[in-house]
Amino acid sequence: MITLLDKQKIILKHLHDGKSQRGIQRETGISRKTIRKYIKEYEVTKAKLLEEGETGSKEELTQNIVGKPGYNGSNRKKKKLTQAMLEKIKHYLEENRHKRETGKAKQQKKKIDIYDALVYEGFDISYPTVCNTIRSLEQVNREVFIKQEYALGEACEFDWCEAKLTIAGQKMTLQMSLFVNASGDYRYADLFYNQKTESFLEAHADFFEHLQGVYRTMIYDNTKVAVKKFVGEKEPTEAMLNLSLYYGFHFRFCNAYAGWEKGRVERSVEYVRRKAFSHRDEFDSLEEARAYLQAVCERLNQQEQPARDHKSAQAILEEERPYLLPSMPKYDTARVTEARVDKYSTICIDSC
Repeated sequence: MITLLDKQKIILKHLHDGKSQRGIQRETGISRKTIRKYIKEYEVTKAKLLEEGETGSKEELTQNIVGKPGYNGSNRKKKKLTQAMLEKIKHYLEENRHKRETGKAKQQKKKIDIYDALVYEGFDISYPTVCNTIRSLEQVNREVFIKQEYALGEACEFDWCEAKLTIAGQKMTLQMSLFVNASGDYRYADLFYNQKTESFLEAHADFFEHLQGVYRTMIYDNTKVAVKKFVGEKEPTEAMLNLSLYYGFHFRFCNAYAGWEKGRVERSVEYVRRKAFSHRDEFDSLEEARAYLQAVCERLNQQEQPARDHKSAQAILEEERPYLLPSMPKYDTARVTEARVDKYSTICIDSC
């Protein structure tokens, strides 16, 4: 690296000692290309300074003469990072991607784990280099997200979440179902004891009866009550097919670990749960908790939305009603099963 002292020696040997570029190279060991660069830069800058005098950009020209040598490192290649190291880092990132797709997201390698693995394999590399390399690779492969817009009556998203409440003095973890329409963020929530098929069907039947209509497309994540087969093309469960046939809607499943594909309900899950149960989480009965939750949703649906011309979700739903599929009689969500009577003249349902 050329220092300011080296720059001074080059210029003074050329100006005062009359040394040639080749002679300066022999004495200093600095390449002729570098020597030629600084001599030419000095002569051009000095000529401009003398020509422009007080009227020119004197300060800037002076700085060019006396300033420290600078380098453009934008295209400089990393010396420590070899191709073998780069391939190893790519291998570990690919391993992480595979784990995310196979339900092992919590067993991925973090950056520090990748660094430790490289050091263990004998690579001489620093942790910042590993971090910078991973960051650059992830930027190259970064996905682009486009906000989706849906026509009225076109789509609605569904999801589950947990709500920890106290019912009749007993602490319980209940399951909150949530529907959010894509055109206006209208929210409808309910509470169940579990996420079994009967609860899934009951949530839909109640929602469609509440709407007095049906959306043309329902959007889901990969919940087991809706998806029977996860490998290859997703195969819906019989219950999902029957529900779809009865109400006449299409369904679409999101890709694994792609919550942004149903981002409205993903955000609304936390929003509705917080708005409802951060204020109150103790109730005398499940029915009271359900009525309270639906009252909170009704209040949220009445609020103006600045991003939608200050229309409320309720107002947009009223505009949307003519575009919904016709209402159907409420779907029978009961599960018919046969059970064997034991010696105590009792039967067992769901191992309870």
